[in-house]
Amino acid sequence: MADEAVLQFAKILIVDDEEANVRLLERTLQRWGYTNLVTTSDPHEVLPLFLQHKPDLVLLDLMMPGIDGFQVMETLKANKQGELFLPILVLTADSNPQVKRRALSAGAKDFLTKPFDHNELLLRIMNMLETRFLQIELANQNQMLEKKVVERTGELAAAQMEILERLARASEYRDDDTGQHTQRVGLVSALIAGALNLPSARVEIIRRAAPLHDVGKIGVPDNILLKPGRLTPEEFEIIKPHTTIGAALLSGGRSEMVLVAESIALTHHERWEGSGYPACLKGEEIPIEGRIVSVADVFDALSHDRPYKKAWPLEEAVAEIERNAGRQFDPEVVAAFLGLWKQGVLVQVEHTFLHRLGNKMISYEVQVEAAEAAEAAEAMSHAQD
Repeated sequence: MADEAVLQFAKILIVDDEEANVRLLERTLQRWGYTNLVTTSDPHEVLPLFLQHKPDLVLLDLMMPGIDGFQVMETLKANKQGELFLPILVLTADSNPQVKRRALSAGAKDFLTKPFDHNELLLRIMNMLETRFLQIELANQNQMLEKKVVERTGELAAAQMEILERLARASEYRDDDTGQHTQRVGLVSALIAGALNLPSARVEIIRRAAPLHDVGKIGVPDNILLKPGRLTPEEFEIIKPHTTIGAALLSGGRSEMVLVAESIALTHHERWEGSGYPACLKGEEIPIEGRIVSVADVFDALSHDRPYKKAWPLEEAVAEIERNAGRQFDPEVVAAFLGLWKQGVLVQVEHTFLHRLGNKMISYEVQVEAAEAAEAAEAMSHAQD
C-alpha cells in the first residue's frame, strides 16, 4: 500500500450544496491529516476549481440545485485533460440502487450513502488515492521508459550511421588516402537533390547514403583498383561487379537509408542511354538517386587525383558533365548540377573540403610532434634513473 504520509499530501475537492456537510467533511479529513483541501457549496464553481487545483480526489454530492452531481461528472469527464484516473467518490443520501448504478456509469469510482461510517470513508479515500498515485507513478515510469527508448533508438541509429560511414571510408582509403571522396559525393549529391526540389527528408537520406556508392570496391583486387593508367577491357570487366558486390553487402536492410544506399551502389554506373552496368537500365528506369550520384561521382573523380589520372580543372570537369547530358547522364540532373556550378556552390564545396583536409593534416602533425616529445621525455627519465 502507498505510504500514508504521501497520501496526506493529496489534493481533495469537496463539493456539497449543504455548507454544514462541507465543514463536517473538512474537519474530518483534517483530523486524518489531509490538509490540502478545496471546498465549495456551489456546483457552478466545480469546473473552475478543478481546472485550477487539479485535485487527486473529488468528494461529490449528487442532489444539488441548478447543477446536480451527474451533470458535474459529465463536465469533469469532458475536461479531464488527459488524466489517467480521476477518483470521484459520490456521497449522497439517496440509497436507490438505480441512482448508484447511474452514478458509477457516469464516472464515479465509488459510492457511499449518508450517513456514512467515518472509518469506512477514510479507508475508501485511502484506497482511491493509492490507485490514483500508483497510476501516476506508472505513467511517469512509462514516460521515462519511452524517453530512454527514444534515446537508445537515436544512439543505435547514430551507431549504425557511424558503422556505415566507416565502411564507406574503408572502401575509399585504398585509392583515396584522404577519405574525402565519399564525403564530397554525399554532399554534392544532396545539393543536386535539393536543386531538383526533392523533399528535404529524401535529400538528407541521399546525403547519408551516397557515400556508400563504391562500398563494393572492397571486393576488387588491389592490382586493378590501384593500377596507374587506363584499365584494359579485361580489367574493366573485373571492376564492374563492385556495383553488385556493394548492393549485396547492403541488401536486407530495413531502414530507408540502407535501402537507398543499396539502390545507389547498384545503379550509379547505369547510363541514361542504356549502355551502363550492371543491368543496362535506360532513362527513368534508373532510380533518381542513382542518376544523381552518377553525376556527383564522375564530377568528383574527374576533378581530383586518382591512381590512374591527375585532377582536371573544375571548369573542364563541369564541361565534361555537360557534354554527356542525355547520353551518360539524366539531362534534368545535369541541369540542376550546372545551376549549382553557376551559383558558385561547387567551388565553395571544394574550398570547404580543402580547408578540412588542411586542418586534419595540421592536427596530425601536432599529434606526431607531441608523441615524439613524450617519447624523448620518457627516455630522459629512464636515463636519469
